[in-house]
Amino acid sequence: MQVELISHTPEPERLVAAAARLCYSPRGAGRLLAAMSREEVDKLLRLLISRGHDSPLEHITFTFAIEGVSRVLTHQLVRHRMASYSQKSQRYVNEDGFEFIIPPSIAAVPAALARYQECMKVLQRAYHELQELVPREDARYLLPNACETKLVCTFNARSLFNFFRLRCCRRAQWEIRELALKMREEVRKVAPLIFSYAGPSCETEGVCYEGSASCGRAAVVRRHVREEM
Repeated sequence: MQVELISHTPEPERLVAAAARLCYSPRGAGRLLAAMSREEVDKLLRLLISRGHDSPLEHITFTFAIEGVSRVLTHQLVRHRMASYSQKSQRYVNEDGFEFIIPPSIAAVPAALARYQECMKVLQRAYHELQELVPREDARYLLPNACETKLVCTFNARSLFNFFRLRCCRRAQWEIRELALKMREEVRKVAPLIFSYAGPSCETEGVCYEGSASCGRAAVVRRHVREEM
């Protein structure tokens, strides 16, 4: 899996702080943006996030290039509707000899791996043969969920907070959790303070809302938070 942050709003943390300060200032956003010190930006961002004032986060966006993921993953990813997506088309791109993703559980069992790879070869051959008989857009119905795909997606920071809350959780499906962790690592490089607060509730609040389905991590984090306080 490859995840690259290919574009983002310049000075994202300063912009969020200026947008938030504008609500309580007679000065314009441009003047606020230029005048705020780094210390003022940090203080205001901590205050905003601690109070759950998330709307200023919508002013900053992050665009990712993603490769080496499956259609299983992207079917989950597009459920996060407050984002924009452009994905490799199986209608127009020839998938002869398509690459495919192998789940770790299958890779760990030799018999399962051999059977899995055998099935993929059968599908690759059938897809190639079917294209000689019908349009490619119909031949693609044979392609499996494991088929590798590429996409570009753009999120605003508020939407990313929701995405990281759900998909960095240990209960998330393994592939999209790996993606979420890589995306969070990327945005922390350019907006470290803002995204230091992003993640599953066991990390950010010390509580878990999964009830009986909880992985049990929340209790450990909760004790750790009390000790630090």
